[in-house]
Amino acid sequence: MNILLLGSGGREHALAWKMTQSEKLTKLFIAPGNAGTSAVGTNVDVNPNDFEAVKKVVLENAIEMIVVGPEEPLVRGIKDFVLNDPEIAQVPVIGPGQKGAQLEGSKEFAKAFMQRHNVPTAAYLSVTSANLEEGLAFLKTMKAPYVLKADGLAAGKGVLILDDLAEAQNELKEMLGGKFGDASSTVVIEEYLSGIELSVFVLTDGHGYVVLPEAKDYKRIGEGDTGLNTGGMGAVSPVPFADEVFMKKVHDRIVLPTVEGLIKDDIPYKGFIFIGLMSVEGEPFVIEYNVRMGDPETEVVIPRLKSDLVDLFQAVAAGNLRTKQIEVDERSATTVMCVSGGYPGDYEKGKEITGLENITEGMVFHAGTTEKDGKVVTAGGRVIALTAYGKDKDEALAQSFKNAQKLDYEGKYFRSDIGFDL
Repeated sequence: MNILLLGSGGREHALAWKMTQSEKLTKLFIAPGNAGTSAVGTNVDVNPNDFEAVKKVVLENAIEMIVVGPEEPLVRGIKDFVLNDPEIAQVPVIGPGQKGAQLEGSKEFAKAFMQRHNVPTAAYLSVTSANLEEGLAFLKTMKAPYVLKADGLAAGKGVLILDDLAEAQNELKEMLGGKFGDASSTVVIEEYLSGIELSVFVLTDGHGYVVLPEAKDYKRIGEGDTGLNTGGMGAVSPVPFADEVFMKKVHDRIVLPTVEGLIKDDIPYKGFIFIGLMSVEGEPFVIEYNVRMGDPETEVVIPRLKSDLVDLFQAVAAGNLRTKQIEVDERSATTVMCVSGGYPGDYEKGKEITGLENITEGMVFHAGTTEKDGKVVTAGGRVIALTAYGKDKDEALAQSFKNAQKLDYEGKYFRSDIGFDL
């Protein structure tokens, strides 16, 4: 079958790499893709948020399935657009419709969903300018640190964790005043949970589901989890503390009630559910839902999946995922992200990347790259994800770090302590 994959990051390169291993794939198109995806499929210069342009690609290339990588097209309603267009309505979309995408598109919607279906999560209050006084009072009842989350999509920047009450109250006013644009016209104040994070990934057809390998990613720019938040500096899978006992709690208290909750709320859902968790003294709590795979977690989760990904996607589309069981590689996989100098602040693009041909052990997933005059150059903050296998995380990390040393471009930076807290 001909498949169109939407997106341009490391997640999409990893998904593309895996799909090309399937005998069921005829041709893979990636919109817009990057320098890495061009080696495993055909890049098409189309913005995933331009639905009419996406439709044109579908019709011109006899596309039989659309796989959506990033969250924005889902939140904007790409699935609904396809379903409501008679010319392409028969093409299945892997990803939820606009209603289901609110699990990521609206923090308030997600928290209310969790509360309704008894999914363990932190105490919270939704605040708008109409109940600002209630919000300021609610902050006074809480212990520091204070967590403020913009309700809408804010490109990963809409969460503030503050130690000072006066600062938290002031930031609440600024957020409601438009600090993050429309995304913070509603702000969710949340109880701070202290523990260790991990991510769990579910693929569902709305009834049946499979749970993919779990992963832990590292968001801060600096060693020891210091400095500004990024889109992710590296990831590890499996996660040592996520043993059978813990994962049974996750399944029974979180995965099952989430899938059943979607059915009860009459929300059709065919795609990935990313569950961001916190282990608080061995008890799992949900921090957030995402409606797509994480990045850079995809770069460690997908290499550990031995099953045919296209076959799983076909089962999602057909609604018979219950008949599938997945096979997982027992080895550890780790990824180290090489980023641009200055990231997550201002950084320059167009720096030539050399040394890619020297990486022979492990996988190279392009994130922010493009081709210019026959050369691979940087085109984003997070540039290349270097994934490796090992008998344990330490062996895998040693290879990922070794590969990071072989790569070169002006301003290259990576964290040399991924997995330090495990």
